[in-house]
Order: sequence, then C-alpha cells, then structure tokens
Amino acid sequence: MSVVISLFNQSGGVAKTTLTMNLGYHLAQKDYRVLLVDLDPQGSLTAFMGLEPADLDQTVYEAIMAGESLPLHHALHRMDLLPSNINLSGAELELVVADMRDTRLKVALEPVQADYDFILIDCPPSLGILSYIALVASTHVLIPIQTEYKALKGTELLLGTIGRVRKRANPHLKIAGFVPTLYDSRTGQAASSLHSISDSLASVGRIYSPVPRSVAFADASQQHLPLACLNSKHPSLKVFDEIVFGLESLLDSPISTPSRSRKK
Repeated sequence: MSVVISLFNQSGGVAKTTLTMNLGYHLAQKDYRVLLVDLDPQGSLTAFMGLEPADLDQTVYEAIMAGESLPLHHALHRMDLLPSNINLSGAELELVVADMRDTRLKVALEPVQADYDFILIDCPPSLGILSYIALVASTHVLIPIQTEYKALKGTELLLGTIGRVRKRANPHLKIAGFVPTLYDSRTGQAASSLHSISDSLASVGRIYSPVPRSVAFADASQQHLPLACLNSKHPSLKVFDEIVFGLESLLDSPISTPSRSRKK
C-alpha cells in the first residue's frame, strides 16, 4: 500500500497546489514513486504540470463518475499525474445522488495504488463532497495554513470535517501536520500568526517550518516547473526537504506499509 495524502484547506490561496507539486517533486528526487491527483475543477495542478485542462478528454471526472480507467500522464518531472478540468465541477451535484459516493475516489485509485509510494491529492478549496471523498481515500491529511490573522478562523470547520470522516468513513485517517505558508518575515503580523498557529495546533499535529512568500513560486508555475528546477538555492527548498523527511516517516506507519520495492 502507498501513503495517500490529501492536501486540504477549505480556504483558497494558501499555496496548496504549489505545495502539492513541489513536495511531489522532492519525493520523486529521492526515488519514490509519486502520483499527483488533481481534484480541483479549476485544474491548477494540471496546468502547473504543463497540461492544458481544457484540451483533455479524459480526467479524474470520468474515473470517479463513470468508473473508467485512470487517464494517467506519466513522467512529468519524474511524477505521474491524474489530471482535472472544469468537467469535475459537475461531480459536486452528481455525487449527491450517486451510489457508494464516499468511496468513489478510493475505488478509482485502488488498481494503481501499489504502483506508488506516495499519492498526493490536491483538494479543492471547499468543505464539499470532493474534499470529503479525497479524505476517505487518504491515509493522511496535510494542511497548508496561511500565516495571516484570519487563518485560524476556519480551522475549526476544517478539523470538524476531518473528524466526521474519521467517525464514519475512514477511522484510520491521520493528520500528517500543518504547513504555514506565505510567510513574510518582514511583518510582525506574520510572526504573530505563526506563533498563534503553533500555540493552537501543536497538540493536533506537527507544525512544519513556514514556507516563505516569494514571487519565485509564480515564476516557476508559469514555466511549469518545480521551484528547485528554477532556483536550486531558494530558501523554500530546505522547508520542502524538512516536510519530505516527515512524510517519509509515514511509510513505516501500520496503516501504510509499502512494498519492499517501493523505490524505483
């Protein structure tokens, strides 16, 4: 079995997609087999990886709604991708009346799960059913949280959603940690927010070092590149390595024991 991690926050603009792509790349650089899943109808991860969402005939939508084989795109920066586009927005309504809706994504991933050490799911910025089925399919959830004053206000709802999934559909779901993002060390507000995040959430899960705010991320995504390919000395790379070290420890957890040949 692989470690399946949902990157989840109901708020938009917290660098969730950027984190998914870059963590996947850093894992792949350590010879882990990585699959990225774009579960956001906006298709941002798909675009970041160099594909045009509007041009795709087959996406995750067909896999979860029609039971079709996963339309995987291989060897994109040493990672595989299950893409998305705007068609997925219809799934929010269709899943309401669909049979076995909670496990649709989990079942779709099962045929390929043994082929990967890590599957990273980029969730949509909502508490809706797409995020719910991602959490049902996951072994862990990693939570990006912006270092700003209002960031903690939605945390109770977010943790409530995780609690509901644990209570009913996926009792083994674990929190892999919190990643403070968009950190600007020049402002006192960011420092205060980081302190509040640590005080409020340290008892819930590991608090990683903050990812700095930087225009380099936008530059890299525009060129469809992980940050390390654009700037090998960027300070954020040390943070990604720290997070990857933490994610590696999940391979030894009882609910996600990998095969002996987990590395390429």
